[in-house]
Amino acid sequence: MPDWFEFIAALTLFMASHMFPMRPPMRPWLVARLGLKGYFISYSVLSLLVLAWLIVAASRAPYIGIIPQWEILRWAPIVVMPLACLIAVGGMMGQNPLSFGGLGAKEFDPDTPDMLAVSRHPLLVAMALWAGAHMLANGDLAHVILFGLFAGFAVMGMTLIDRRKQRQLGQDEWQRLAQNTSRLNLRHLPLTPVPLAIAAVVFLALIALHEPVIGYVPLPW
Repeated sequence: MPDWFEFIAALTLFMASHMFPMRPPMRPWLVARLGLKGYFISYSVLSLLVLAWLIVAASRAPYIGIIPQWEILRWAPIVVMPLACLIAVGGMMGQNPLSFGGLGAKEFDPDTPDMLAVSRHPLLVAMALWAGAHMLANGDLAHVILFGLFAGFAVMGMTLIDRRKQRQLGQDEWQRLAQNTSRLNLRHLPLTPVPLAIAAVVFLALIALHEPVIGYVPLPW
């Protein structure tokens, strides 16, 4: 059990950091003092710091194999992460009244929803892709727990946010805004130069930072 202490502590802190700031009494209090963008930026920085610790803690946990360590599975993050980066970047570049994370200046147009045509929850889709790919590439118990929770949280979050937004906006207004969006539809993936370029930079930065931050070279060759 002592060998698992760091992983359990990091996982508990990560879950607490996501549960309490989102609760109705806490979130308005934080937004009122930090502003909406300040809240999202602060929340994102905190989440990334705790996430980094959680991933490092998972790598230090005792190894118990769950998923076979086939060589082909090590390619999953390299294949999937460029798509996850593109969806996340595209989702952040405009405003998003149907989910969270849209911090761009461009107002949402329900007739041309851009990346929201792929998913009205782009950050959750990116998280699910990231989690699924990394779970396959690792496969031990700690990482299956870690990435399985992230994937499950992302999938359930889409349903919960849809229901909450329908209550907040009203069914008719939600339907008007969401009519050209979807949970996930890659056929509408916009391949415009600016999001592609930014996503490529983000992906290369993740590759470069993976070893110094996580302690593991992500390239399978």
